[in-house]
Amino acid sequence: MRKLFGTDGVRGIANRELTSDLAFKLGQAAAYVLAGEFDRKPKIMVGTDTRISCDMLECALNAGLCSVGADVILLGVIPTPGVAYLTAKFKADAGVVISASHNSFEFNGIKFFDSDGYKLPDEIEDKIEDFVFSDVKLPHKTGPNIGRIIRKGVYVNEYIDFLVSQSEADIKGMKILIDCAHGAAYRVAPIVFTKLGAEITVLNASPDGTNINEGCGSTHVNQISEKVAKGVYDIGFAYDGDADRVISVSEDGKVIDGDRMLGVLALDMKKKGSLINDSLVITVMSNMGLDKLAAENGVSVVRTKVGDRYVIEEMRKNDYSLGGEQSGHVIIRGCNTTGDGVLTSVRLAGIVAESEKQASMIFGTMKKYPQVMINAAVDNKNKYNILKDDTIVSMIGEIEEKFNGEGRLLIRPSGTEPVVRVMMEGMDREYIKLKAKEMAELIEYMFGEEV
Repeated sequence: MRKLFGTDGVRGIANRELTSDLAFKLGQAAAYVLAGEFDRKPKIMVGTDTRISCDMLECALNAGLCSVGADVILLGVIPTPGVAYLTAKFKADAGVVISASHNSFEFNGIKFFDSDGYKLPDEIEDKIEDFVFSDVKLPHKTGPNIGRIIRKGVYVNEYIDFLVSQSEADIKGMKILIDCAHGAAYRVAPIVFTKLGAEITVLNASPDGTNINEGCGSTHVNQISEKVAKGVYDIGFAYDGDADRVISVSEDGKVIDGDRMLGVLALDMKKKGSLINDSLVITVMSNMGLDKLAAENGVSVVRTKVGDRYVIEEMRKNDYSLGGEQSGHVIIRGCNTTGDGVLTSVRLAGIVAESEKQASMIFGTMKKYPQVMINAAVDNKNKYNILKDDTIVSMIGEIEEKFNGEGRLLIRPSGTEPVVRVMMEGMDREYIKLKAKEMAELIEYMFGEEV
């Protein structure tokens, strides 16, 4: 069983699970592994979101990196995809982001990118873990071989210029509401849309270290939805804490999740000839309605397990150009190497502008199957054993037999939280609500945290 890395790096409550000591060791191990067990001085880029623990963890991480001879380029507060983009652009040996994405401020995380800006495959993460937990002493440098800290916050302007260059349509005069979640997008997104000539209003762009994602952003869209529904705006965009994902809101206040956004982007890219192999990569969590929309428009769908890193791996393996998750991670390969919320919103604003239609008409082409998701609270040590239990497996079989191909049941442990997610999809909303609740209660009863 994996000890440190979940679906998106190493994550936990800062200073309890994700300690300075662990950050130091991760810095040492990652520098050694990602720079090829070097006999030279590697260059590693580091960026953060806005949470209070980033300073503490950044200092510890940087100390670990420098102790084994790596030079650290500090990017400051910047969206996760900005670190990925700049790592590849400036040919750094690796990139590191200190962020817990959509989680509340007491959590934090450390995630890595390789020299090409891609998230690490499991085998590389395993190798880093091995060094962290082993008794092997990595070579400490002395004298002039100790790494340096180089502050390059101005590099964020390179990322902003890149985002502006990715607009495929004139969005001047569009009225756009942006929710920055008091997170890493709080400077970047407003600048990008202003440079593109949109008329913007910005929400939640005053981070204080403890308000990131607090009642706002992509996981709390009521605020932006209510404001857009008043009829002033053409579209709204809500980012998560590190801005690697986005949720949209149409002019009538309806929330547009990642599935609907991917459907619109896929059809637009197919029309423009940029959807390689006419294929879209999604995860097992995506709604069956997206499969139907794709099939009706000559687009093939490929599914992976949950986690944008697995979507990206599939895209790289078979040269696909578009993929993502229901949660709002959208990867437009060839533009960036990971999910990019601001890039996605720039492209979607352009599609709406080009169509000369309201956003609700554009996103309404996909008919979603009713879907229910319930989190069952379990102890972390139990969450990977759920599907080994005969009672759970038997109940799954009964539900799937009832669906007879017109629905789905998916049970998966969260990679970042002590929960098991129970997702059910089908035509009868009341039935799936009842059965999902029963399944979640059974899981909590059998595998819940011991008191």
